[in-house]
Amino acid sequence: MAKKGDWVRIHATVLKADERTAKLPADTQKCDLEMWTKGFLQEDAEIGDEVTVETAVGRLEKGVLIEVNPYWSHSYGKFVPELVQIDKQLREIMFGGDR
Repeated sequence: MAKKGDWVRIHATVLKADERTAKLPADTQKCDLEMWTKGFLQEDAEIGDEVTVETAVGRLEKGVLIEVNPYWSHSYGKFVPELVQIDKQLREIMFGGDR
């Protein structure tokens, strides 16, 4: 259960595909315009509930609650040993050593 005031992520469909302008590329016209945003929950709720959040800049947005305390889960991948050598070479070229 998410509590009022929790930092959460919501999802909403802003425009259905058939409501979008004809000036878009054909492949884009076929897709709904969707929004994912984060903010402070305005009422207690469960994942999947329709909720209102207040964003960091004070806007109120409505959507379906999808995550409580969202965080970045991506990375830049695993260690690549060659990059250490490239770093050394680049420092030598630019600065004349390991400064």
